[in-house]
Amino acid sequence: MAEFDLNDLERIYNKEEIMDFLVEHDIIKEKKFIQQLNYEKELQDLQLELVRLQTFIIENNKRVLIIFEGRDAAGKGGAIKRIMMNINPKKARIVALPKPTELEQGQWYFQRYIAQLPNAGEMVFFDRSWYNRAVVEPVFGFCNTQQHELFMEEVNAVEQRLVNDGIIFIKFFLDISKDEQKERLEDRMSSPLKRWKVGGLDEQAQEKWDDYSHYIRKMLDLTATHELPWIEVRTDSKKTARLEIIKYLINNIPGFSPEKRFENSEKVVIKHD
Repeated sequence: MAEFDLNDLERIYNKEEIMDFLVEHDIIKEKKFIQQLNYEKELQDLQLELVRLQTFIIENNKRVLIIFEGRDAAGKGGAIKRIMMNINPKKARIVALPKPTELEQGQWYFQRYIAQLPNAGEMVFFDRSWYNRAVVEPVFGFCNTQQHELFMEEVNAVEQRLVNDGIIFIKFFLDISKDEQKERLEDRMSSPLKRWKVGGLDEQAQEKWDDYSHYIRKMLDLTATHELPWIEVRTDSKKTARLEIIKYLINNIPGFSPEKRFENSEKVVIKHD
């Protein structure tokens, strides 16, 4: 179905003769249209709460760090885009670092990420993070066993220090089925407008599925703590996943009181030690 905003959808839905014409001529499917309308309504409600949430963060000088990890094509970028859509970009940043430079390769592994941490009154979203060393790097041999094991030994302590210093820290892991990932990657490959999303590593995501699974399980088991759990979100339905992520974010910033409680569904699993 073509992209419409909420006002467009409501105008069409409220004009019975237009709806009948579109359905009769197979331009839209009524069920999918209603699903889209409901999604846009809920998304708008959540985005209004995100604006209130950001105002709270700015006024109280909170520092908020949100990490997005997950399999290729699991919807990390799409979720971040919907969060950022209506908030003030001067007080919110997306960090998606490229591969380390020669200089950075000689630094403490966390150093280039630490430089991107939020300032007072700011939200920062890591579209992939230092957890590259937990999964992607060992899968493709970009780090050796010693480097991987050292990271796994250090990461919980590093993150706890950030929390001790007052940073509000949430870790999302977006999971996707193998079949759904295959379909999304093929869709991206076949579309000139989406082809840029597929890098060299993405092209091997299916081939290395089991290797990814091994390191993902290890990461989730060893780096989920009671204070810093992994928030696992099933994303075969991208729209549902986006709503669930925003709900969790709104409900879990200490001190913020949403106008209403948005309950998460079974699509969200909180994994801690």
